[in-house]
Amino acid sequence: MAGYVFGLVLHPTRDVSEVVEIVERWATRHGKSLAVRAEDRHRVPPSVEPVPEAELAHRSDALISIGGDGTMLGALRSAVRDPKPVLGVHLGKLGFLVEVEPPDLPRALDRLVAHDFTVESRACLACDVCGDDVVAFNDIALVRHPGSGFVTATLAVDGQRYGYYRCDALVISTPTGSTAYSYAAGGPLISPATQALVLTPSAPMSGISRSIVLSPDETIRLELLPGSAPVAVEMDGVIIREASTEGAVHVRYQQDAGLVVRLDPRRFQERKQLKLSLLDLPLLPEQLRELLPDGMREHLNRRELPPPR
Repeated sequence: MAGYVFGLVLHPTRDVSEVVEIVERWATRHGKSLAVRAEDRHRVPPSVEPVPEAELAHRSDALISIGGDGTMLGALRSAVRDPKPVLGVHLGKLGFLVEVEPPDLPRALDRLVAHDFTVESRACLACDVCGDDVVAFNDIALVRHPGSGFVTATLAVDGQRYGYYRCDALVISTPTGSTAYSYAAGGPLISPATQALVLTPSAPMSGISRSIVLSPDETIRLELLPGSAPVAVEMDGVIIREASTEGAVHVRYQQDAGLVVRLDPRRFQERKQLKLSLLDLPLLPEQLRELLPDGMREHLNRRELPPPR
């Protein structure tokens, strides 16, 4: 096991130094190796080997995502051609995919190398966007530019035309992504254990106005109609096209494209259920804090105090 390599996937803007130091100290004690994409070499200690981004997943036995759900999705995308277990370390604000808090990380790494964990297999959307191949683990969205009209596109399923959309945005999501943009647009929550694609229009003006749930065996084609507003295409929240006025998006469901590490699946599901319930509460974070028991609120306040200088 001495050759075990962890690939670090870092949040693009947040300060991850504290968590990286925890991982680096653990790796030094246990004789394990760390790698990071070459673009992030200035953000890690010299002992972490920089490698080309395209090789990080292939050269790693497991990936450690340090950030929130967006970072986790990036780690999954990076390993889609050679899926590796991905452990999510939470630095975000909500997080439906990440499980481990920084103080619990050393024990989590012990369990990872001991293979004392379970794996959740995640599907992705394999997409042809106007000739470019991309993958999305949450969703792919066609979004209008504000003030320029509506997304107007036809829908075909397995080559058969179903109808058209005229809306502010059109979201195609996996079950994993059903809690994200699709949910915000009024779409249903889909269990990660379900295999399905969900199409949800946001603020529909005419045409298809409700979510559609499709089989994983069905393929989708969305084609912009003449007169559609310029459309930005987002993949897991990342813009990949700025202002398309023509072209088509082909989407198919790809099973077992990503491996998410779970150390305590039952506890994770309980936390996820709580987070989902909080989404429908019209309260600010400081208002929610006041609803906590005194002891829990004091513990949370202590955790958020700045470190002593």
